[in-house]
Amino acid sequence: MTAEDGTSGAAAAKRHSRSEVRWLGLTERQIALILLFIAPALFCSNMLTARATHDLFPPVALAFWRWTATFALLLPFTATTLWRYRADIANEWRDVLVLGALGMGVCGAFVYIGADTTSATNIGLIYAASPILIVVLARVFYHEPLSLLQGSGILLSLTGVVAIVARGQLEVLTTLSFAPGDLWVVAAMSGWALYAILLRHRPSALPMMARFAAIVGGGILVLLPFTVMEGLGGELPRWDGRSFLTVGFLAVFASFGAYQVYALVQRILGAGPTSLLMYLIPVYNSLLAYLLLGEALHGYHLIGAALVLPGIFLATHKAA
Repeated sequence: MTAEDGTSGAAAAKRHSRSEVRWLGLTERQIALILLFIAPALFCSNMLTARATHDLFPPVALAFWRWTATFALLLPFTATTLWRYRADIANEWRDVLVLGALGMGVCGAFVYIGADTTSATNIGLIYAASPILIVVLARVFYHEPLSLLQGSGILLSLTGVVAIVARGQLEVLTTLSFAPGDLWVVAAMSGWALYAILLRHRPSALPMMARFAAIVGGGILVLLPFTVMEGLGGELPRWDGRSFLTVGFLAVFASFGAYQVYALVQRILGAGPTSLLMYLIPVYNSLLAYLLLGEALHGYHLIGAALVLPGIFLATHKAA
């Protein structure tokens, strides 16, 4: 070992020591796995709030104001960085607009539009396919590794989700009918898969939070003309205290919190394993509906959770 190697090793040990203190003794991967189970609750907050406040906002306006409030929330943390990296943002403007259109437009407004003409069962089944699509895209286009054990975990989690959304009855799956809203949800699910893949694999010179702020800004620009057209068509939000509270809640939890956690976990675990948090959303939805809305908790919810949780453990297993 040379003196340079020794110095480098000492520096690495020092950095490792600081990392251990900062993460309270947990490795970066362990933190990511913990956040993997927190993120679905943040995403569920969007769905539960949208159901409870569907009379306040037309769908595109809800997506636009949700992300506008999120951008305002991000600015105090990112304004200086955004200005410092303005040349890089100009170079990456195509990625910023595409990711904004997918993550804030397609994944936001399309679900709200589709919910008007399709059932919760159909939405759950369609979104349950998103981790599969993400894993396939990551494997085909970016050669992300996928072991047999991880593939088995993905299928096990998918089985658990189907058990929940089908309410434990096979006939529910065989009698599904498809409405126009299903196409909107399929588009939203596909948009989410593309967003997740591009977010990880498109190169960027921006720090994580600043990049997210730039993407949100791009999404707002994409949503703006559609929001104006929606308003000119007579669909306007009803602004009152409840409306402001709804937008603020969505901005803090369903937007700022959920997307930041997702991006951090994906940077550590990869697109495929991180996509598995989508499998947890039906489980969390059922539990939160039981706790907050008084809806019944059935046996098939427990069966589904019993399949999803070990499936995620297998799918996120890292080979030695």
